[in-house]
Amino acid sequence: MRIDVFLKHTRLIKQREAAKKACDQGMVTMEGKPVKPGREVHVGDRFSVEWPTRRVEVEVLDIPAGNVSKTRSQTLYRLLGVVDITDIPPDFGP
Repeated sequence: MRIDVFLKHTRLIKQREAAKKACDQGMVTMEGKPVKPGREVHVGDRFSVEWPTRRVEVEVLDIPAGNVSKTRSQTLYRLLGVVDITDIPPDFGP
């Protein structure tokens, strides 16, 4: 399944077009590298999505075979971490 479709089905991003745009803008990464919207995801893949105020890291647990209910969408991934970017001091970094 394409990562933009997976993001929509899991409701990490509400609309596929928004998920595609997030990928195109480099907000979605795997192993520290930006991914294209058409990148296939598989069970066990880990990726992160970064918004202006936070970063969410997830692991893919299941790939749905069609539309997914809101309840089921939360079982498709495991939340590995959430970083509130506003908590990082402005002078933090190299």
